[in-house]
Amino acid sequence: MHFASDNWAGAHPKIAENLNKHASGFASAYGTSTLDKAVEQTFNEIFEREVAVFFVATGTAANSLAQASIAKPAGVTLAHRGAHLIEDEGGAPEFLTGGARLHPVDGPIGRMSIDNLKAAIKGFAPGDVHAGRPMGVSVTQSTEIGTLYDLGEIAAISALCRENGLPLHMDGARFANALVSLGCSPADMTWRQGVDILSFGGTKNGCWCAEALVFMDPAKARDMPFIRKRSAQLFSKSRFIAAQFEAYFADGLWLELAGHANAMAARLCGHITASNTLRLAWQPRANEVFAIMAKDTAKNLHERGAVFYDWKPPYSERHLVDENETLVRLVTSFATSPEEIDRFGELIA
Repeated sequence: MHFASDNWAGAHPKIAENLNKHASGFASAYGTSTLDKAVEQTFNEIFEREVAVFFVATGTAANSLAQASIAKPAGVTLAHRGAHLIEDEGGAPEFLTGGARLHPVDGPIGRMSIDNLKAAIKGFAPGDVHAGRPMGVSVTQSTEIGTLYDLGEIAAISALCRENGLPLHMDGARFANALVSLGCSPADMTWRQGVDILSFGGTKNGCWCAEALVFMDPAKARDMPFIRKRSAQLFSKSRFIAAQFEAYFADGLWLELAGHANAMAARLCGHITASNTLRLAWQPRANEVFAIMAKDTAKNLHERGAVFYDWKPPYSERHLVDENETLVRLVTSFATSPEEIDRFGELIA
C-alpha cells in the first residue's frame, strides 16, 4: 500500500520500452536530433500553437529556470504560501536567479485568492529600492494539497498580472492530473487563460526523468538556451528525454495514466468517507488525498504496511487538526491498484 508519493512509482512499461528502442545507434546531441525535433512539434500540436520547449532534469530545475528567465534586479515572485516553489525547492529559485526573492500570498486550500494577490502586489511601492519589485506570479496546478484553480480563477490572476506587467508561471508538476480533472485541453488551461510559462511534469506520471519548460511565446525564451546551459541543465543525450515524451504522448498515454491516478484517489476518498477512524481534510480534485486521523491510528496503519507521510497542516487550514491528531498525505499514481486501495479501506473500516 504505497501512498507516499507518485515519485515512488516506477516507469510505465511503454516508456521504458521506448527508451530501450532509442538506446542504440547514433543521434546528434544537445537537442538537435530528429527525435528531439519531432517531440518539440508534438508539444506544438498539444498546445495548439508554436511554443518553445526546453528539456530539464527535474521539476526544481524547471521552476527555478522559469524564474531565472524573468529575473530582474531586486525581483520578487509572488506565489501561494504553501507552493512548492517556496516550501520545497531548497533555495534553488533564489540561487539560480542570482538572488531574486519569493513572496508568500495567502489563500484557502492551496490557492492564492485574487484579493490577497492584489494586495500583495500593491504592497510593493513603485521605485522603493528597499522592498524590491514584483517580477512575476506563479500558480501551482494541481496545487500542493490536491486542489485546483478553475479556468476562471487562472484567467482572473492572469488579468491582474497583465494590469501590472507581470508574467504568469504555472508549476505543472501534476499538470496531466489537473487537466484530466478539469476535462479541458492543454491550451485551455494555459495560454488561453493567460499563462506565459509552464513547468511541464512527466516524472510523477510514469516517466523515468522527463520535465520540460514551455514558453507559450517563443520570443520570450530567447535567453533560455544560455540560462539552461549555465545552470548545467543542457543534456548532451537529450534524445533520452525526448524518447520518454514520445511514448508519454503516444495514443494519449499521459492522460490515461493521470486518469487512472485520479480514479484511484476518488476510490480512496470513498473508503475514507465511509470510515469512522479517518476524515477527509478537504475534497481532493486530483491524485493527492489529505486525511485527518488520530496519531495512534497513523502509527497502526504504518505498522500494517501502509506507506504515507504525515503532513504539516497548511497555514489556512491549521485549525482542522487538534493536538492528538495528524494530517496525512496519501498520493495515488498510474501504478496504484484497486486492490491496494481496497486493502487500505479494510484497515480503516
